[in-house]
Amino acid sequence: MPELCRFLGIVIYMYREIGGRHHYPHIHASYGDNKAVFNIETAELMEGKFPRKERKLVEAWIELRKDKLRLNWSSLNVPSGNPTFFKIEPLQ
Repeated sequence: MPELCRFLGIVIYMYREIGGRHHYPHIHASYGDNKAVFNIETAELMEGKFPRKERKLVEAWIELRKDKLRLNWSSLNVPSGNPTFFKIEPLQ
């Protein structure tokens, strides 16, 4: 799973999911034993559990990095070719 970013103990992933169960552009986040899926467009928690404070940090990070997340989603989920991704800066 390509790691996009790591900040304050939170790790953000995105990976190729052609035909996957989530049909919306999304990221996967982990914090300790907590794992969750967040919608890129709305920053909403779609699946899983995340502590409130860390959930708010992920939501803020998504809002600030939405354009870069969209680019990564598009480049990773092409039907053919060589999927690529790039790292995205953490919250400061």
